[in-house]
Amino acid sequence: MNLILTVLEIVSPVFLLATIGFIWVKTGHEYRIEFVTKLAMTLSVPALIFTALVKAEIDPTALTKLSLAAISAYGAVTVIMYLTVKLLKLETRTYLNPLIFGNVGNLGLPLAYFAFGDEGLSYAIIIFAVMAIWSFTFGVYITAGGGSFGKALKEPLVGATLLGSVFLWQGWTIPTFMMNTLELLGQIAIPTMLITLGVAVARLAPSGLGKAAMLSVFKALICTGIAIILGKWFGLSSVPYAVLILQITTPVAVTSYLLAEKYGAKAEDVAGLVVASTLLSVLYLPLLLAFVV
Repeated sequence: MNLILTVLEIVSPVFLLATIGFIWVKTGHEYRIEFVTKLAMTLSVPALIFTALVKAEIDPTALTKLSLAAISAYGAVTVIMYLTVKLLKLETRTYLNPLIFGNVGNLGLPLAYFAFGDEGLSYAIIIFAVMAIWSFTFGVYITAGGGSFGKALKEPLVGATLLGSVFLWQGWTIPTFMMNTLELLGQIAIPTMLITLGVAVARLAPSGLGKAAMLSVFKALICTGIAIILGKWFGLSSVPYAVLILQITTPVAVTSYLLAEKYGAKAEDVAGLVVASTLLSVLYLPLLLAFVV
């Protein structure tokens, strides 16, 4: 009973805030998702990432292990999903990106924070950085037919992660007034991302939900298996191990839909994957939490 209550305490804020966004739009209220997303990804999320890393107390060995585990996990997921797309004769531009990348930002960071506090958030940010760099390079290249490592480095959240990692590595800090300002700015990131997730799901026009559901189940199983195996392989301790599993297995990211819409892939099919996998996550994320908590 205590385990069930603990899991509910962790997942309830996540899905309730997303539900608020969903209901907000469905009841006819305005929500300028482009503005809110830009505000979050340009200011509040980088501030959250930087301050979390500056305050983090992560052992350098644990940091190295987690980084290598995350890189290996995304590499393995990429290979398996590429072979799956080719075997099932799916369109690579449409399906490969959403099958690789989960909603590590909007859903993964809040989940890690609610489950494991500041320590979990710090580890989650490391995995988020690995995903962001891979997504802004390889992910964009697959969907759009072009991308560059330099473009990834220009993203504020990537820059904040790299700068914060340097501060973490050197043990540096910043003046109190600057830290308080950045922390205050970062505090809006998690609720904003969750509400925006609900808004985005409410506005999607999905198609092919049957196929999307089967692919979502496959993605969840493969990602969970890879994260468990590699977490054990790299000898991660309990918290980074749990965070790795949660981050790698998050449902399809809304950004995959935005990329498909922008670059002319089949956006409706990607929307189906976002909706199906997000709804599926309501069932499997509590189970995963029960496994890792």
